[in-house]
Amino acid sequence: MRVVIGGGSGFVGRELTRFLCKSGHEVTIISRQPGPGRITWADLESSGLPPCEGAVNLAGENFMHPLRWWNESFKKDLFSSRIDTTRSLAKAIASSSSPPRAWVLVTGVACYKPSQTMQYTEETEWNPFNLFSLLVKEWEAAGSLPENVARNTRHVVVRSGLVLGADGGAIKQMLPPFRLGLGGPLGSGQQPFPWIHVADLAGIIARSLEPPSKPVPSIPEIYNGVAPAQNTNYEFTKALGRVLRRPAVLPAPRLVLQALLGVERAAVLTEGQWVLPKRTLESGYEFQYLNLESALKEIVRS
Repeated sequence: MRVVIGGGSGFVGRELTRFLCKSGHEVTIISRQPGPGRITWADLESSGLPPCEGAVNLAGENFMHPLRWWNESFKKDLFSSRIDTTRSLAKAIASSSSPPRAWVLVTGVACYKPSQTMQYTEETEWNPFNLFSLLVKEWEAAGSLPENVARNTRHVVVRSGLVLGADGGAIKQMLPPFRLGLGGPLGSGQQPFPWIHVADLAGIIARSLEPPSKPVPSIPEIYNGVAPAQNTNYEFTKALGRVLRRPAVLPAPRLVLQALLGVERAAVLTEGQWVLPKRTLESGYEFQYLNLESALKEIVRS
């Protein structure tokens, strides 16, 4: 199978590329920079979609970028880096003389309203309530395909939780202070902490690229890309401390996080939602990492 991956040079993209290539598939990455096995977004606009059976978009500015201050310019980049690339890929798919049989867009669980009591599944109806949920709404809408193309191209949306892995993401920034014994809960620590190991997210995406066993539905298939385990931020903190054999008792107060990251960005860390991968499990996907301890041990060992 030939797969085109927007943002394939990023944290999740590298894992997905390794997974697919190891399984004997051919990958072309869409990136801002040209190179072997790559095309640029400008190439996509001018020359169209390369021949492929699957297309994935993982592109997007890192919302926790350590060198970017939380301001209107950064917010604009967050939206455009996700929505514009998604729209470009969807347009290229629709214009292709031979559209791929699968189109997978990875968004986020920020669409679900933070709560310590509600539980959300893929069947939950929701409306935008803050900046990030509005982003997800517009992001997913940008991936829509015309009806004549959608009849034959399977459209899958994977809503990802916080992605854990040794090669990047949040853990890469967390490990240095935790190794020094300076880690601790964020805010109260009681907020839900929906997470997934990067290998499982890659596995869910790869499974979504497979031919469906039944006719292609007329609307996107939604899958929550989160581990079945339900954990709070406090439980995550304690688990990481145990794996590293370091104390993890120094909390990061909400006000400090707001001052460092901005109020809206800090809220993503100090609030959370219970998200269940109901449809993901029903699809038959078998998670490699079912609990935090096993996921974190693999990451630290790597």
